[in-house]
Formats: sequence, C-alpha cells, structure tokens
Amino acid sequence: MVLEATPDVMADQGFTPAETNVVLLLLEGLSNREIASRLVVSIRTVESHISNTLEKSGCRSRLELSMWWLKNRDESTDRHSVKLPVLPA
Repeated sequence: MVLEATPDVMADQGFTPAETNVVLLLLEGLSNREIASRLVVSIRTVESHISNTLEKSGCRSRLELSMWWLKNRDESTDRHSVKLPVLPA
C-alpha cells in the first residue's frame, strides 16, 4: 500500500521540516531507532520531534498522529509517496 504524503498539511500545523521527515518515516512503520538511523540523528532527537508533533497536532500517540495525518492530508497539493508496511493477515 502506498500513501500520498503532503508536507504542506504539516507545515500549516507548524511542523518543522525535520518534524515532517520524522512523521513521514513514522508513517512507514519505522521505530524510533530505525528513524534515527535513516536520518543519521540520535534516538533522543527523534523522540523530541515526535513529542513536538504530538503537541502541535493535539494527538496523544504515534497511532493517533498517523490517523490525524491521514484525515487531514490535502489531496489537492503536490505529494510524496510513503510506503506502509504490509501487515500479516
């Protein structure tokens, strides 16, 4: 499954580019450690970005943040593909 990500939605919410990158990787189902490795930053930096995005979006969990993004994405703007992991049946 491929989702269309719109960083404009996140920018409108006040997310920084770094926070947006973390959320996009979160949408791929990556752990904090995997996100940190992919972005070449510390796990603590990833945790901070996730905490900031949770606060800015009003969400209380990573799952709620993902659902918030899916609900609020703007389908009329430019998009970037994000692959979601395939879950076992």
